Amino acid sequence: MNRVHWLKSSLFTILMLGIYTFVANAVVFAEEDQDRYDQRMALYKKTAALTQIPWYYLAAIDQYERQILEDTNADPIISIQFPDEAWYGPGNLEKKKDVASIDFFQGIGRDGNGDGLADPDDPEDALYTIATQIMEYGPTEEDIRIGIWNVYKRDLAVHTIKNTAKVFRTFQKIHLTDRDFPVSLQHRYSYRSTWGDGRGFGGLRIHEGTDIFADYGTPVKSTTYGVVELKGWNLYGGWRIGIRDIFNIYHYYAHLSSYDKNIQVGQVVKPGDVLGSVGSSGYGPPGTSGKFPPHLHYGMYKDNGHSEWSFDPYPYLKRWERMAKDKK
Repeated sequence: MNRVHWLKSSLFTILMLGIYTFVANAVVFAEEDQDRYDQRMALYKKTAALTQIPWYYLAAIDQYERQILEDTNADPIISIQFPDEAWYGPGNLEKKKDVASIDFFQGIGRDGNGDGLADPDDPEDALYTIATQIMEYGPTEEDIRIGIWNVYKRDLAVHTIKNTAKVFRTFQKIHLTDRDFPVSLQHRYSYRSTWGDGRGFGGLRIHEGTDIFADYGTPVKSTTYGVVELKGWNLYGGWRIGIRDIFNIYHYYAHLSSYDKNIQVGQVVKPGDVLGSVGSSGYGPPGTSGKFPPHLHYGMYKDNGHSEWSFDPYPYLKRWERMAKDKK
């Protein structure tokens, strides 16, 4: 074998080994990821059996807490956290974890696995503790929502958890990672990064989204799993739809020309569900249209448990566009 053939053979071998390693690692990570979701589901269902709080509400509470963790890289089995003073009790300065001490100091920590200890870092104990707090208010859906409000003291938290529970209940699973591009790939469209650009109507403000230009009537689709939170006229956005997903992100679709006849507030949607059609509505009273070329304004807003802010959807749109084309 001459040197050129040897080099080609070696490079091919290295390339194939690299591909094999990448695929093998991807399979391992996928299996580990699925195993993590399976562990969570098992804990939700076990705690539900003990407390009669439906598993999808426990899953939704855990999911909400996971989105507001200060350490965004953390991915514990259960993400529910409690202040030390509340868990151990105000006078339990040594943070004794035995149930007798926590009860004596009027802490809220509970033993979820029967080992005699209430450990806030134990997934079963944390999940059982939040469930017992909510259980105090009763077993009905309304009782559960009252219990959640008394834990978080925030209407948006209750609303988000309720909607996430609705999604989990509808699909009977928590590992929901599919996504879609917000306009039909079978129609002409174009877009670029426009987040942060200046806007003049209604006063000096920045553009909080990405404009996807397309013809009138181009189908607009849900990019994610979520619940329709708002539908109707907005001075700036015209006919718009707002969807909150299971990651506590609000997806804003604006300037529509019409809605799909089946879309209603409170409805659960999945990636690819048609929401309406591209238009040029907005910048005036209800019915105003044609003040700019037809396009979909797509915005994303993140809630961290205290406040909500806009962020650039463009990188996500590029990724979802690739995913949609791969599926096609």
